[in-house]
Amino acid sequence: MKKRFLIILGLIGVVAASNGKPNIIYILADDLGIGDLGCYGQKIIQTPNIDRLAAEGMLFTQHYSGSTVCGPSRCSLLTGLHTGHSVVRDNGPVKPAGQFPLPEGTATVASQLKSAGYATACIGKWGLGYTGNSGDPVLQGFDYFYGFKCQKNAHSYYPEFVWRNDEQVMLNGEKYVHDEFMAEAYQYVEQKKDEPFFLYLALTIPHADLDVPEDSMEPYAHLEPGKPYRGEKGSYKHQEQPRKAFAGMISRMDRDIGRLMERLKELGLDENTLVMFTSDNGAHLEGGADPDFFDSNGIYTGYKRDLTDGGIHVPFIARLPGRITSGSTNKHVSAMWDIMPTLCELAEAPVPEDIDGISMKPSLLGQAGQREHDALYWEFSSRNGMQAIRMGDWKLVKTNLQKPEDARAMLFNLKKDPSEQDNLADSNPETVERLEKKMDAMRFDSSVFPLFEKKKAAKK
Repeated sequence: MKKRFLIILGLIGVVAASNGKPNIIYILADDLGIGDLGCYGQKIIQTPNIDRLAAEGMLFTQHYSGSTVCGPSRCSLLTGLHTGHSVVRDNGPVKPAGQFPLPEGTATVASQLKSAGYATACIGKWGLGYTGNSGDPVLQGFDYFYGFKCQKNAHSYYPEFVWRNDEQVMLNGEKYVHDEFMAEAYQYVEQKKDEPFFLYLALTIPHADLDVPEDSMEPYAHLEPGKPYRGEKGSYKHQEQPRKAFAGMISRMDRDIGRLMERLKELGLDENTLVMFTSDNGAHLEGGADPDFFDSNGIYTGYKRDLTDGGIHVPFIARLPGRITSGSTNKHVSAMWDIMPTLCELAEAPVPEDIDGISMKPSLLGQAGQREHDALYWEFSSRNGMQAIRMGDWKLVKTNLQKPEDARAMLFNLKKDPSEQDNLADSNPETVERLEKKMDAMRFDSSVFPLFEKKKAAKK
């Protein structure tokens, strides 16, 4: 009876939809490798619902994250800027809590969609400011926030508290926080069924600490447990069965994305809701994670905190029935900073000037006129400083920038060598020089996240 009532409500919501603007749900997994999904080749972990998203939508094969760690990736997503221009270029604590904040007046994808009549919500992990400073999500275009403002708090799946807007919600270490996020998401789409909405669902799975209720580990009882993880003081919890926990976490996320899609159908929102799914960076090694066992980075070399493709080449799936061709694959070279202009165009919202992103709307909708990037650029001030640029099939990675005596340049031809195994820098000095000049032109210095000197602690 309840299901029938929800369907009727949903039909009313479809009729009331404003100007045919699609609802938008952008799902961001945390540290999920491109090889962790069945539709990208995973053989062990079961992800039938995300695989169905790909079967009913478009799967991109050359999509990149904003950075190789979470904070700058999220900044890139929200602002349309790559890390040569963005305010946040690395993770970094800011006292008394949180990370370096987005400045007041930042044009975010949420603020732009809000100006076009969208209800806006962020549920999950924020990491771009804290309560009381300019980076608070409720000051950056979001009507509603539920989750972690400080990404350090997000290391636990049984936290003491989360935030609902500016109020703490006590969980007292008793509730699996991912389940709380999904419950909020289900409720949100039901509450907003009669108006266009943008839901940024920033999940924490499968970020370490590797932890999941037992029922999600049961399908993987046959797996060897892997090397037990003995977390040191202040790090992730001890984990006796990290492989089972890791696989179980991803399958639990997949199960709940399936439930979210069912909720959209019950509410009659399925046909007018764009659902996107991706990850904030490549596969991680923390908390006992074993990406080599699961082949989490697929054919790509490197992990989270690397600028080889294993650290930044991520899954990206988009589904919008009737507008995005089902079962399609797209080779368009794109990055997280393209999401802002893409969503703005789809939502008929103003696209800010002076951003790095290029709208992917033509690629998504099968239209002519898709603009291509001249180059994609990344920088990362940790690990002695590193840069990367992709220009056509060429990829240049520079490491140890803060230690000139150990500095290294690696040049790869991605068409011939997508795994980045054959360093062609010595045999192609002119190409290296050309890409270095392009790198210089695509960035300006950051006093907060200096690239060529040791990073200083970020201050408020």
